[in-house]
Amino acid sequence: MIYNMQSEKVVRIKYLVEKLNHAAKAYYAEDRELISNFEYDALYDELQKLEEETGVILANSPTVNVGYEAVDELPKERHESPMLSLGKTKSREELRDWLQGNPAILSWKLDGLTIVLTYYEGKLAKAVTRGNGEIGEVVTNNARTFKNIPLTIPFGGKLVVRGEAVITYSDFERMNAEIEDAEAKYKNPRNLCSGSVRQLNNEITAKRNVRFYAYTLVSAENVDFHNSQEEQFDFLQKQGFEVVEHYLVMEDTILDTIALFEKKIDTYDIPSDGLVLSYDNIAYGQSLGRTAKFPRHSIAFKWADELRETVLKEIEWSASRTGLINPVAIFEPVELEGTTVSRASVHNISILRGLHLGLGDRITVYKANMIIPQIAENLTCSDTVVIPAVCPVCGKPTEIRQTNEVQSLYCTNAACPAKCIKSFTLFVSRDAMNIDGLSEATLEKFIDRGFIREYADLYHLEKYKDQIVEMEGFGEKSYQNLIDSIDASRKTTLPRVIYGLGIANIGAANAKMLCRYFEYDMKRMQVADVETLSAIEGVGEVIASAFVEYMRDEENLRKLEHLMAELQVEVPAVEEGSQTLTGLSFVVTGSLNHFASRNDLKEIIEKKGGKVTGSVTGKTTCLINNDINSASSKNKKAKELGVPILSEDDFLRQYEISI
Repeated sequence: MIYNMQSEKVVRIKYLVEKLNHAAKAYYAEDRELISNFEYDALYDELQKLEEETGVILANSPTVNVGYEAVDELPKERHESPMLSLGKTKSREELRDWLQGNPAILSWKLDGLTIVLTYYEGKLAKAVTRGNGEIGEVVTNNARTFKNIPLTIPFGGKLVVRGEAVITYSDFERMNAEIEDAEAKYKNPRNLCSGSVRQLNNEITAKRNVRFYAYTLVSAENVDFHNSQEEQFDFLQKQGFEVVEHYLVMEDTILDTIALFEKKIDTYDIPSDGLVLSYDNIAYGQSLGRTAKFPRHSIAFKWADELRETVLKEIEWSASRTGLINPVAIFEPVELEGTTVSRASVHNISILRGLHLGLGDRITVYKANMIIPQIAENLTCSDTVVIPAVCPVCGKPTEIRQTNEVQSLYCTNAACPAKCIKSFTLFVSRDAMNIDGLSEATLEKFIDRGFIREYADLYHLEKYKDQIVEMEGFGEKSYQNLIDSIDASRKTTLPRVIYGLGIANIGAANAKMLCRYFEYDMKRMQVADVETLSAIEGVGEVIASAFVEYMRDEENLRKLEHLMAELQVEVPAVEEGSQTLTGLSFVVTGSLNHFASRNDLKEIIEKKGGKVTGSVTGKTTCLINNDINSASSKNKKAKELGVPILSEDDFLRQYEISI
């Protein structure tokens, strides 16, 4: 019996390890959320308890492994010292007892992306993400665009500092307000920050207003901090860093200081998911050593989630332009963190089924990070919610599709009004055709009255002038302004058109990339297959498949032909004699000195007729890498194949490229 009980617990451990690792990879490496923070913490605590009971700890357990694996697109580098996660508690009293009479620093635990900065001779030399705690991604060029980071500092020795890259709530809301398509809006500041910092093109990073807040001084050559972490913070501030808000606390002041932080949560503009407590005495903290995963010099405090029990009244199904139909839980209103809430997104079918929801069920709800309403637990689990067989907007059949192990509901009707309205909204948006005067409400009226059925119809609205000027909110002047804006949009570029078509997963940046690759030739783009598209750097199979599926649809092609007949598409001019790299193929890797990003160098090569690929082959003209002697896989491959490895300067000199 004991053996069987032990065996059952081990089986459960294996299940929890797999589920938690899968969820962590999705969240940290792929910016997807499979389960809520509440559920993750509960499963993590269960795993930790089972490991203590059984003595079984698997090598890949999240209790001994932290972070995410670095993605392939960015160079990787090993940290000088491992970056461990922290032990945690939700008990204020436990936090106070942890001090054991020692002074400590209490600070915000910011919710962004951890970055390690290295300075040599007063200049920023390197920025590396946390990665898996031992190996991170080099994002130096992106870090140089952070809004508040010091590129030079007074201190001339080697300095290494850790901090958090974040996007404030106000910047996040401002960026979302500029996106007309609700489906395209960013989900949360943390994911937006992660994606921004780990971009290949730092022009995008620069536009996102990423900020850096230092929280740990790893090392500073030959500086005596008198064994005080507080003095380290003072030193960092003198170097020009913004440091995380922090206070020196003792056993008799820590509870009041926690309360001070708590009062600020509702109005604090920087995303935070708790507090961090670290011994001020550096030597004492280091003398305590570490566990397999946690250092003993610091501990994290997570706010105890304020749970409220309520009753699920209905599931609302919300359709979007892509056909995705999202479930939203509507429940009896409850007070949470000072506000009244009555609805929460259930995200997708997988989460809906995992919660076993049914109308009338008693559920508990909370605010993730005290902000976003979520369902914590279903106390009744009647599991009676019926997934709609027809779209709530058009009444046509729905279907469940699975992507990356997540099931979601979709409307199958290509002519669904929800799709039409949202698609037209995207088409007229600023980054697409940039047509002023066509709000979503106006488009809905035009669609309802039959004025527009496809994109080309927008360019023939003069047929309905008499009806439009009589519409509420319109008159002769408004009508003429609209027509002028539509006429102005006729002169456009191919990337704007491709983006405006609303092809799944094709954003403005992807549209530009595809057009450059196919030399702004629509016909070539239309006949490209998945294999060809997938081989383009930055285009994966998902994007390639969506693009090919769209371009293989006869109805889409018919409408696209009608649209193109209305437009004057400008093709970027190619200077005579500028195609000096025609027929040559290059691979670019590592950090650059003369270009903000590898994409900038790639763009110059492509403008001169050359080709940039992601891997070294026998057809590669040369590998461009400033670290010629590195042991990277691309360097090894180049040497095996006899492909020259040139530094950035040598490449520019050899191919007579001026910048």
